[in-house]
Amino acid sequence: MVPSLVSLCAQRLVSDHSLSPRWLGCVPRELYRPLLEAALLQRRPLAIGELVQRWPERTLCLGCGLLPSSGQGQGLYSRLCVQALLLAVVKGLGDPRCGRKSPSEELHNKWEVLGNVLCTKLTPSLFSFSFTFPLLPPVLHTETGRERKRGYTRLMEMDSEREHATAVDVRVDLFVNSRSWERVRAALTAGGPLRLQCRELRVEAMPATSIVAMLSLLPRPSLQGLDLRYSNLGVDGLALLIPALAPFPELRSLRLHYCNLDLRRHQPGQEAELCKIARGLGALGSLRRLSMTALRLSGHLRLLLSSLSQPLEVLELPYFSLTPADLSYLSCSPHVSSLQRLDLSENRLGEEALPSLCRLLHQASGSLWHLSLCGCGVTDGQLEMLRPCLTRCQALRTLGLALNPLSQAGVFSLVRVAAAISSLHLLLYPQPLESYQPGLPPTPSSYQLMEWPLEEEDGVLGATQAELERCLQERGRTDLLVTSDLLTYSSIDNPE
Repeated sequence: MVPSLVSLCAQRLVSDHSLSPRWLGCVPRELYRPLLEAALLQRRPLAIGELVQRWPERTLCLGCGLLPSSGQGQGLYSRLCVQALLLAVVKGLGDPRCGRKSPSEELHNKWEVLGNVLCTKLTPSLFSFSFTFPLLPPVLHTETGRERKRGYTRLMEMDSEREHATAVDVRVDLFVNSRSWERVRAALTAGGPLRLQCRELRVEAMPATSIVAMLSLLPRPSLQGLDLRYSNLGVDGLALLIPALAPFPELRSLRLHYCNLDLRRHQPGQEAELCKIARGLGALGSLRRLSMTALRLSGHLRLLLSSLSQPLEVLELPYFSLTPADLSYLSCSPHVSSLQRLDLSENRLGEEALPSLCRLLHQASGSLWHLSLCGCGVTDGQLEMLRPCLTRCQALRTLGLALNPLSQAGVFSLVRVAAAISSLHLLLYPQPLESYQPGLPPTPSSYQLMEWPLEEEDGVLGATQAELERCLQERGRTDLLVTSDLLTYSSIDNPE
């Protein structure tokens, strides 16, 4: 996108710090935001600090509202810039020349920094370097610095300072693992002017006891989502964790990924722990999104979902080891007519499960936006059984059927179904069986379809692509993206 004239001028102004004394004193209120955007884009911590200290509003949104229009999204906020911004907030609180002077601001004596310091679209190699670390030092520094200056100030004077001090709520998304946990705990217990308000919390590779301890330190009304990954919890750990979420009234999203739950290995007391998990889920009155990846809780879906007090809008169950009984319950549950996103990928759907799946799609056809059946073992014959149900889902925006053993004719049939869904924007289709090199088993698994080499020279891939394009053109659906690129489009959470 071409930058605006205001953006270009702002970038020019912040590029030379020696010029800042000339324009800082006469900046109109409406230009602070483009100037800060330019300073963030060009990584100018001094300019960031001066602008934030003079910020004319009670709320500073560091996120989508300040994303530059140059397309440089992922690498936007450097650690130094984030720290400069927060330290400037604290400095501005104590500097009367930088105060916000409106009557309402003096009355409330409080302002907020709305931050998005965790970008969920970062690549895995970059994700571990989230902005949790640069966020913490300013929070800790403000408190330790204040305590050092107080010396032997009497306790009552210290309490009075805290009572009348300006408090800045820093609302952020946090990523915490075993390496950053101690610093996060120190920041959450610090008594300085910067108060962390966590909206979305992502936790990786931490024991259940540490996660529960962290939850006990978070402000209750702020937490809206918990994303828990790669933690060796087991059923016991999850039974300890889920009830600890009850004090968070705004928790709408709970995502549990690879938590090492597998009831195929029976252990004493598992059923009682599962009942405790179900009761804990039932206490989450605002829950609308539930993701349970690779929990392998075969046959227990009714127990877990029937306890919920409100219907879900998003249900993600990849690698869940669903049974026909699980699908049968889901197709008749109170959740089915409210589902907007359903992910059943990597659950082998045999012939006995198809009637329940058809009933499920029929019931969810009016609300379902995103459906993933990738790696479910769907064959040509099963696709023909599903075809009427899929065609009824006229609200669908994305449909994933990659890594299923479909022939070339089956792929063409799938594309015709997709073209008949007017709202569909994206179709993930599997490579046809004819495009693989010889030796592929008659009923290959999704792993085999992913790893088996393709036949590049016989023209099947090119002929398939040409036929798909012709099919879309004939039906006037050139707007529909049809692809087998699972790596690029494997995440269809928010394609719109």
